[in-house]
Amino acid sequence: MSSTAAAAALPARALTIASSDSGGGAGIQADLKAFARCGVHGMSVIVALTAQNTTGVSAIHECPPRFVADQLEAVLTDLPPAAIKTGMLLSAPIITTVANHLAGKGIPLVIDPVMVASSGSRLLREDAVAALIEELFPLATVITPNLMEAQALTGLGTENRAEIAEALVALGAPAALVTGGHGIDPIDHLYDGRAHLEMPVTRYPLAATHGAGCTHSATLAACLARGMDLAGAARTAGTVASEAVRCGLVGLGAGDGPVDALDVRRLSPPTLTDRH
Repeated sequence: MSSTAAAAALPARALTIASSDSGGGAGIQADLKAFARCGVHGMSVIVALTAQNTTGVSAIHECPPRFVADQLEAVLTDLPPAAIKTGMLLSAPIITTVANHLAGKGIPLVIDPVMVASSGSRLLREDAVAALIEELFPLATVITPNLMEAQALTGLGTENRAEIAEALVALGAPAALVTGGHGIDPIDHLYDGRAHLEMPVTRYPLAATHGAGCTHSATLAACLARGMDLAGAARTAGTVASEAVRCGLVGLGAGDGPVDALDVRRLSPPTLTDRH
């Protein structure tokens, strides 16, 4: 096989820029599982470490911005991704570092504006919100807040996702996808600055939703990396995130269990074969 043919046979690459969840349910860990679920090679730039389990976040250790920059340079120079997603970025200096490295790259970018953990722990510092809006939103292909994040970002108390999505685009994001995991209506709502698209999603009444938002945005990025258009990627992301909840690991810990994009309970160890 020629080097050109071999390169063409390789999977698409996607990069997550986010924080580590020591409990394995959300953050970098959830993103890499979602990338694998979509047949994409996942890469990661870790901006913070969390001491976290199913009951909450007990401590956060921020990586120095210079080290975040080192990680970005290492990946972008040798393994340029076909799409990128950002998750929990924690602080204004981290956001500025990420924005400076992504500006002008032209790589599809999904921004999940992670503000609060499902356990209630705050994951984005107050002074970082303005940096997120001013520096990263304009670089995005789409932002993917849940209903509460979208309301906090826009200052709107309504559950009208169309109105909220328009307000998010007015803040500088080219497109906004307000996800349907919360509120009365289980609908993902996409607005690209021109047209609205409502996508019903299935909710499962399970105590295993930890990491659902990360899985959603990572799947969307993986689909963009594989060449899907935004609407198709958004539809697929909603389906995969819902299925990850359906397969969620209820009872794995004392709190809300993690979603399971890979449905690991149906997997078994590889069979060892005689190599003689």
